[in-house]
Amino acid sequence: MPLLNTDQNRDLTGTLISDIFLQLLSYVAETERHFIRQRQREGIEAARLRGRHLGRKAKAIPEEFNTIFEEWQRGEISAREAGKRLNVNHMTFLKWTKTGKEILPL
Repeated sequence: MPLLNTDQNRDLTGTLISDIFLQLLSYVAETERHFIRQRQREGIEAARLRGRHLGRKAKAIPEEFNTIFEEWQRGEISAREAGKRLNVNHMTFLKWTKTGKEILPL
């Protein structure tokens, strides 16, 4: 549309119409994004009600975790070293240590 071409209509009316049109497009995009998020939230809730598991499955804790955990507690190795030995990220190792009190047969 020639009226929306900002290269030619640099007068006050052309600028006003262009700004209003851009505001309208911005509103439409924001409203659509809101509806998308709402439908996504409803879908997740429906999946939960059906008993579906959402997200990645938890990694199984290896058998050698207890011995490496004890070494880490004594300060002999770092969390990064413990993670390397268990073939996991150090943050995964630290997460296991927080729940470890329930799973460790120390």
